[in-house]
Amino acid sequence: MVFISEKVQNLPPYLFSQFQQRKKQLENNGVDVIDLGIGSPDLPTPAFICEELQEQVKCPENHRYSPYSGCDEFKQAVASYYDRRYAVTLDPNTEVLALIGSKEGIANLIQAVINPMDKVLVPDPGYPAYRKGVHLAGGVSVTLPLDAKKGYAPMFQHISKDDAEEAKMMFLNYPNNPTAAHAEWRTFLEAVSFCRKYNILLAHDAAYDLVTFGKYRAPSALQVPGAKDNVVELGSLSKSFNMTGWRIGYVVGNKEVIHALATLKGNIDTCQFMPIQKAAAKALTSDLTAVEKNNLVYEQRIEKLYLALTELGFHAEKPRGTLYLWVGVPKGESSLSFANRVLEETGIIVTPGTAFGDNGEGFIRISLSVHAERLDEVIRRLKDLNRKR
Repeated sequence: MVFISEKVQNLPPYLFSQFQQRKKQLENNGVDVIDLGIGSPDLPTPAFICEELQEQVKCPENHRYSPYSGCDEFKQAVASYYDRRYAVTLDPNTEVLALIGSKEGIANLIQAVINPMDKVLVPDPGYPAYRKGVHLAGGVSVTLPLDAKKGYAPMFQHISKDDAEEAKMMFLNYPNNPTAAHAEWRTFLEAVSFCRKYNILLAHDAAYDLVTFGKYRAPSALQVPGAKDNVVELGSLSKSFNMTGWRIGYVVGNKEVIHALATLKGNIDTCQFMPIQKAAAKALTSDLTAVEKNNLVYEQRIEKLYLALTELGFHAEKPRGTLYLWVGVPKGESSLSFANRVLEETGIIVTPGTAFGDNGEGFIRISLSVHAERLDEVIRRLKDLNRKR
């Protein structure tokens, strides 16, 4: 007797977990493994956020169920953040919804919007959760290729008229995981216009909106005039405030979609622990200097590894945001074969580009989630690997 649904049985294996299993095997054999595969910040959560959590935990009323859509303090903080950062006005009661991390939000958003066999335009290369979420919802993923020659901008001209007319949703993600590409406002203007033409909901995943370098400041899709008619934007505190394990995020924008997602979630979960929401509110209403300090650390790490990789003959673009370097693999090797060779010969985990779609072939993603001394060791090992070529 089979108790497992077909959708779970047919779910493609999560490549990240396979590398994590090999990591455990190597460590059990005494190998010093350096994990640059997952984008999990190693920097501490800022002290003022932890202190707020400690204070909020002491309040007995905070241990009750949260309002399903999130507590008022958190939703108001999100609205205030959008007003200050993007000059976008949001109604915290109807246009903001708390999420248990944006990954949960992505999966449930798809469930709330599409019907079985509906089409969803998914960027390639792109975060695997989009395609997996469409599969779990019984939908059909249609590849939206990103143009490597033009900063991984979406290639809307490659979407057939039939697919555009039948699509119900589109995902975009800038600053981009995995390519570390950034977007200017005109990218969102084009995307919103395309989606408006074909009556498509644009879901912009802005998980890395605050992780930017130099003078670059990531725009919001909601800055496009009239964007609330067909746009929602997902945000997370995981990368910007080093709060991955806290599982706190939000979705903002079109109020009908927000209401539908809130209805679905109200039948699935009871929102995040209120002290976490209130500590997150403290983070979003701060002056963001803690984020800026973190970004300087990531920028220094990227500079160090980028210079080393280019000296070793690897091709990579220096990013203006995210925690990643998107690096071309040597000629004659596939993304997966090279990632496996790096792991077996150096003990370094990198992610093959094909984990993010067919268009990721020829690349690996490197996460800058270890401190400078470990990066020096990474560089030493890569130099040894390069000498063996």
